[in-house]
Amino acid sequence: MNKTDKPLITVSFNLGAEAKGRIEEVLDPVARIAYLENLDPESRAVTLGASRVVLAWAPHQEFSPTEERLLENVSFMQLLSAGADHLDFSRLPADLTVASNVGAYARPMAEHVLAMVLALSKRLFAHHDKLRRGVFDQFSENKALAGATAVILGFGGIGREVGRLFKAFDMRILAINHSGKSTEPVEFLGTPADLGAVLPRADIIVVTLPLNRGTSGLIGERQLKQMKPDAVLVNVGRGEVIDEDAFYRHLQDTPTFMAGIDAWWTEPFRHGRFEMHHPFLDLPNVLGTPHNSALVPGSLAVAAQRAAENIRRFLLAEPVAGLVRPEEYA
Repeated sequence: MNKTDKPLITVSFNLGAEAKGRIEEVLDPVARIAYLENLDPESRAVTLGASRVVLAWAPHQEFSPTEERLLENVSFMQLLSAGADHLDFSRLPADLTVASNVGAYARPMAEHVLAMVLALSKRLFAHHDKLRRGVFDQFSENKALAGATAVILGFGGIGREVGRLFKAFDMRILAINHSGKSTEPVEFLGTPADLGAVLPRADIIVVTLPLNRGTSGLIGERQLKQMKPDAVLVNVGRGEVIDEDAFYRHLQDTPTFMAGIDAWWTEPFRHGRFEMHHPFLDLPNVLGTPHNSALVPGSLAVAAQRAAENIRRFLLAEPVAGLVRPEEYA
């Protein structure tokens, strides 16, 4: 195949040298690659108009309205992000195939979950604060992980990695996902219809679910009351999976219940600002991080490589991972 015969893939966001190198290593044999970052408006339009595939992160921020109309000629959009809830599908061509980068950040996110679970279970920050105030509280018990039961809501790439780490503590794993199926062995695997059966058993609850019509508000007042009063809940999925008002009330009314919040309800990437409607971080049973669980050195390069591999599969008519169903986000 001549170089000019290869399909054109356009990358719409700025990448470091390592990430570019990984993309090119995967795709150079089967495609031409163009980067929009240094092109003038006219060249950007020509490039988009000739592209078959676009690799994007936040399309509505990366393309002007005029450029979005040029996506009519694009067959496939691969996202760098693991989620697709930041897309406005009404602004994209109806026949455009979109894939999210599922599992691309699973390992660092699983480590972050484990760090939060350990910090909360062992009351590390509470004891540190007491020591800082001169209180030597040597005999207060903390929570054991060995033999505990963990419920993982969202048993895709991230959930499976979390489960593998938890098994090192001999924890029992109860998992929930959309299909109720997985190749990863666990004690129980069900669908959201089984929430009422698994939540009362959980010592640890981990939320890794994507945000869509089926998961928005999935955890509300009723589900929170089904949990043990001393459970630990960590959310690295999306804030809106949990009802914000009900969550704050539950944390306020149940001081033995602990929460690690990495995914917030109003965040800069999706909403242009960070905003809390309740003072979560004033509560002693809450540990917060700024939705950075995926970011370790090299993580974006790994994500870029995985995205490129998915694009390669698309070009070679092989099964593609992470296909997005727009009707789930309407």
